[in-house]
Amino acid sequence: MPSKIVTVFGGAGFLGRHLIRTLCRQGWRVRVATRRPHLAGDARLAGDVGQVQLIQANVRNRASVRRAIEGSDAVVNLVSILYETGNQTFNGTQSLGAANVAQVAAELGIKTFVYMSAIGASLESHSSYARTKAEAEAATLEAIPTATILRSSIMFGPEDGFFTRFARIARMLPIMPVFGGSSKFQPIYAGDVASAIAAALASSEARGQTYELGGPRTYTMTELLKFITREIDRPRLMLPIPLLFASPMGYTTGAIFKIWPISYWAPPITGDQVQMLQVDTIVGAGAKTIADLGITNLETIESITPTYLWRHRPHGQFQPPHVEEISRADA
Repeated sequence: MPSKIVTVFGGAGFLGRHLIRTLCRQGWRVRVATRRPHLAGDARLAGDVGQVQLIQANVRNRASVRRAIEGSDAVVNLVSILYETGNQTFNGTQSLGAANVAQVAAELGIKTFVYMSAIGASLESHSSYARTKAEAEAATLEAIPTATILRSSIMFGPEDGFFTRFARIARMLPIMPVFGGSSKFQPIYAGDVASAIAAALASSEARGQTYELGGPRTYTMTELLKFITREIDRPRLMLPIPLLFASPMGYTTGAIFKIWPISYWAPPITGDQVQMLQVDTIVGAGAKTIADLGITNLETIESITPTYLWRHRPHGQFQPPHVEEISRADA
């Protein structure tokens, strides 16, 4: 396997960094295809000298996609966006972009291909995110019938887009707005997802199959927000926002961020995300799961998130969570 090359589109992102480390440990030579390679230099640290190569590529530009794939033995497409900003649209980035990658890979004879999708992807969905994910799945399988589709629930890990995001919001607001409080999630550790991708690349049985990846426990949105505020020791009043009111709020916020993107902050909620909250993000009954890829003993949010959420406690790492102050009488 040391001679094999895998091109990872979106490899400089959150999940990509976990995947690169996993693939390097397994002996792959990794080519990281990213729009801004000058900002991804630290990705090279995931492997030995020369094991990780950065290459400029934009999934909307077929010529750059071809340059990135040429000479590869396998391809992984992780490219995804949670909200639209500027030229980064669901249709262009997720649907058409995925079709470009898969079609070019097919032209170059690639048979080992993994596309990272999401639980809830459906051509009938009212969510543009979920609908374009389903379109990307269909385009990928049409071009490469042997491709493996992995659908994930929300992922957690350092620099994630869920737990870290809501911890930042809790630091700013005395009241925590709750959108879709009863919606169910099955959070999964990004490192476990990376192991699943690596397993899919190595397994002939995974070719042409679809797997749904979820963690060991299911939580509601309200339970997750309470866990986050408790972990960062910032108790907050939970204010449920009915989806009837959340929808116009979300579409307004999404429109503002699309016109005037703020790189550090993600919008607290968008209209598209409100649509997604109406569907539980959990592994479906009868679906092939991460266990079918040989990945067991999954990490939990309770074991991983404290290692990075401590940054959002009032006194940082020196303040253990859930510790009440000792009264003067007991001191």
